Amino acid sequence: MTRSRRTRGLAMAAALLLVLASCTSGFGDLRLRIAAGNPGGVYDKLAQTLASAWQTGLDIERPLVLQTQGSPDNVRKVLGGNAEVAFVAADVAADEYEKDPRLAALARIHDDYLHIVVRADSAVRTVGQLEGRRIAIGSPSSGVEYIAERLLEATGLSGKVTTSKRGLDDSIKALLNGDVDAFIWSGGLPTPAIAKYNTQQSLRLLDIADVMPKMQAVNQVYGTASIPASTYNQTGPVTTLLVPNFLIVPKAMGDDVAEALVRGLFDARGQLAGANPAALSIDVHPGIETQPIPLHPGALRYYRAQKT
Repeated sequence: MTRSRRTRGLAMAAALLLVLASCTSGFGDLRLRIAAGNPGGVYDKLAQTLASAWQTGLDIERPLVLQTQGSPDNVRKVLGGNAEVAFVAADVAADEYEKDPRLAALARIHDDYLHIVVRADSAVRTVGQLEGRRIAIGSPSSGVEYIAERLLEATGLSGKVTTSKRGLDDSIKALLNGDVDAFIWSGGLPTPAIAKYNTQQSLRLLDIADVMPKMQAVNQVYGTASIPASTYNQTGPVTTLLVPNFLIVPKAMGDDVAEALVRGLFDARGQLAGANPAALSIDVHPGIETQPIPLHPGALRYYRAQKT
């Protein structure tokens, strides 16, 4: 091979490498931390799956999934620079955004339903009849505790009930053992632990249609929904409160990064639904409904390309 042919060959190889490099995602140095929740919870399961999907789709080091106390902790981590992405209940996100607008949303992901649960043989039929009772209100600093405290305030029950901070499994056991008279939970439908313990119709959900106007006055993100009777083997459907969940990021995140994360989220819908049925509701059209948290410009660019 002559020197000129060898030179031309090296030049062509160099040009090919440049073309290949231009086709890569360009995110190889990106490092992400995802604020999720308790191990094994919905946030954690979705975050673990999403971390793997982003690792593959963006060709980056696998994002670190942070175990946290829940939504309030997750927002603090994003605002404090200790996480780049967080799963957050919309009410927590909205309240924090009002105080510190350095947040942006990638997507609305799935919805949670408020459960107020008593024993099937309880005399309690309404939220107002919980006065003087013992109520488990979720784990400390969790999104469940957050919404439970707002419910008690809105209904005038604050200071008129005895509360204890317990996780879901502990709350169910305490209710069945008679250590509490009710517990509050916010989660997807069905929440497996509640369905599991209610095979003998030992638990009953309270209908809260009468207090929904008060709750919607507390926060605009709260919606009204129905839990079908078949969900937990109840005698009839109950009206309850719906709260969306958002994926939030710092407003300062680069547009290209935010757009790639949103694309990776929707490309991974199948894997996410396999990790937890709550993800079945993840879709592009409801994904843009993150008010009052504004969509990140990069996320908005993705949705506009999808003509949503």
